[in-house]
Amino acid sequence: MPSVSEPASVREAAAALREAAASRHCVSINRGGGDVCLSTRRLDRIVEHEAGDLTATVEAGIRLSALAAELAPHRQMLALDPPGDPTVGACVAANLSGPRRHRYGTARDLVLGVTVVLADGTVVSSGGKVVKNVAGYDLGKLLCGSLGKLGLIARVSLRLHPRPPAARTLVVPVESASGAQHAAAAVHRSTLVPSAVDLLWPGGLALLLEGSERAAAAELMRAEELLGGAEDGEIWRAVAERQLASKGRTSFPPGKLEAVLEAHPQALVRVGAGVAYLPGPAPDPRPEAVRRLAERIRSEFDPTSVLV
Repeated sequence: MPSVSEPASVREAAAALREAAASRHCVSINRGGGDVCLSTRRLDRIVEHEAGDLTATVEAGIRLSALAAELAPHRQMLALDPPGDPTVGACVAANLSGPRRHRYGTARDLVLGVTVVLADGTVVSSGGKVVKNVAGYDLGKLLCGSLGKLGLIARVSLRLHPRPPAARTLVVPVESASGAQHAAAAVHRSTLVPSAVDLLWPGGLALLLEGSERAAAAELMRAEELLGGAEDGEIWRAVAERQLASKGRTSFPPGKLEAVLEAHPQALVRVGAGVAYLPGPAPDPRPEAVRRLAERIRSEFDPTSVLV
């Protein structure tokens, strides 16, 4: 059975990785697979919240729901909404996102700086705590999607956004792949500014419209005039369930939504992002050259393969 290490500070995390490297033990982060499982459960604090700057620095083990509760009195939010209430560290390590990716992007777009513990116990910080920051290498973006293979993400500085006072959802039934392509194109050409445009296939196209009470209502009215459909905020439950249940995902270029839907009888499609979550596994979409580069980077960060 693997041993479990639950450091309560960056220093303790560094010591745990240093000891594992010296003992030639392999380490997995927040999952099985290593001789040692390194958990961020106790790294769950908000280190700093600069409400005036719309930024926060948090430890990697804090869950999105806990961070949202702390930001709510300030009418602010971290605009990451993947399903399942993951930790901030998991969001960065897997570059997770949810429906609001359409407007705000993924974790990669919201990370300002990181503190990471490398496989040999070295502690490295990169970036900063302000939105306009250009100092040093952008290690934070490199870590997004690294799946814990480059180091333990210990702290993250994040860009926040004002929390919209109101949200309305329009659901437009789609009966064919060409109909879905037509509806998505109509949204793209319009003056609507949705926070999310997701397609449950088969099913309907969902638009999340946020802003003040008056602005959200006006956006909903314009969307109904353009596309038809009806208001139904419950669809986001189904969207979350479909994303959590997915076993693979694929990407597609703009204008190719119809082809994706014809190739897959069931999918959750993040239309603006060009991403489809599928019920079954999907091949790695990265070119071979990109996969080789990823392995070279990993070997530079972890030459003795401590992290698995």
